[in-house]
Amino acid sequence: MIATAAAALWFAAAGELAPTGPRAIYLLYVAILFAVALAAVRWPRIAGTLLVLGAIDLCWGLASPGLLPPSRAEPQRFAWHALLQVVPIPSLDIVSSNGLAIRHSSQGTRGRDPGPGGLAGRTVVATYGGSTGYDIGVGEGDTWSDRLNEALGRARYFVVNHGVPGYTTVEHLLQTAFYQEKFGRLPSCAVYYVGWNDLRNAHIPALDPAYADFHLPSQVDSLKVRRVGGGNVTFSPLLTVLARVLSAEVDTVRYAVDPYAYPPRSGDDPALTALFRRNVQSISRINRERGVATVWVGQLVNRERLAGDGRYGWLPLVRDRDVWPMLQTLNRVLAETATALGDSVVIVPPDTFGPDDFVDNGHFSARGARRFADALVPAVREACR
Repeated sequence: MIATAAAALWFAAAGELAPTGPRAIYLLYVAILFAVALAAVRWPRIAGTLLVLGAIDLCWGLASPGLLPPSRAEPQRFAWHALLQVVPIPSLDIVSSNGLAIRHSSQGTRGRDPGPGGLAGRTVVATYGGSTGYDIGVGEGDTWSDRLNEALGRARYFVVNHGVPGYTTVEHLLQTAFYQEKFGRLPSCAVYYVGWNDLRNAHIPALDPAYADFHLPSQVDSLKVRRVGGGNVTFSPLLTVLARVLSAEVDTVRYAVDPYAYPPRSGDDPALTALFRRNVQSISRINRERGVATVWVGQLVNRERLAGDGRYGWLPLVRDRDVWPMLQTLNRVLAETATALGDSVVIVPPDTFGPDDFVDNGHFSARGARRFADALVPAVREACR
C-alpha cells in the first residue's frame, strides 16, 4: 500500500495522473486489493491470493509501459475495416487526451461536412497521407488541409482530408480505387503526401507486395481497433495480458509478424523502392482514367530529431540517422515517376522548415501546417482548375 501511494504521488508530481483517468483507476484498484487483503488477514488463503494479485498488477504495471494504463483516456477515433484495417469513425467530434479538438465528417474524413449549399459551384480537392496528412499534432482548423482550403478560398474550393494515421501508398491505392468519392462527388484533383510510412516496411525479409505481413495487421493494434487484447489496456495488467493471449488464439484478425527481433540495416531497400514506385504509378493511372489530376508531395521530417543509432519505434529496421537519407531516395523516385507520368510534383526544400514547424520528429505544428499549405498552393491551384 505504501508502494502504491508512492507511485501515485510520483505520477501526480510528474503531471501524469489525471484524477479520473485510467491510471488513477488502476492505482485505486490495486490499493483496494491490498486494503481488502489487510481486512481479510484472518483468512490467510483469501488474503494471500489478493496480496499476490495486487503485487503482480502493481509490479507488472509499473515495470512495463505497454501494460500501464495511460494518464488520460483517449477517445476512440477509428474502427476496424476488413480491407483497410483501420478507418476513421464518421461524424465524430471529440477532444483528444492532449486537448486537441478533432472532428470527422459524416463521410469518415477528418474535418467538416461541406455545410449549407453543399459542393455546388466548388472544386473538390482530395488530400491523402498518413498521420502527417491526418495531422495528428494540430487541432481542428489547423491541419494543412484546412489551411490549404483557406488559402485556395472556401467559396470556390472544398478540401476533403482522406489522411489516416499509419496509411502507406498501399492504403492510398485502395482509397483511390474504391473510396475516392465523398459527399457524392469525385475530386477534381488529388494531393498525395507520401513516403514516411512506406519506410516502415524497409528491410523486412520476404516483404509482402501489399505490406500484408507486418504493416497492415499492425495497424489494428497501433490504432487500438481490436475489441479484446492487442494495444488495448485494462485497469489490471494481468487481465490485459490474459486478454492478449486469448485474442492471439481466437481472434480472426491475427497479430502482425514481429520484425523488431532483426537488427536494423543501413542503406536503401530496392524491393521497397520498387513497390513504392508501382503504387505511385497505379494510383496515377486510376486518377487519369477518371479525369482526376494528381499532385505528389515529397515527405518532410524534423531532421534534428532523427539522428543517432537509435530507433524511435515506428520503423522497426531503420535507424533514426538513416530515415532522412532513405526518404530523400523515395522523394527522388516520387519526382521521377510523377514527371514521367505527367503528374504535378512538389518537393518542398527541407531547409525552409525548422524544429518550430514540427511538434515531434515529423508531424507539423500549427505554424508548420500553415507554411506547408502555403508551399502547396501554386501547384494545387494550377492542377485543380
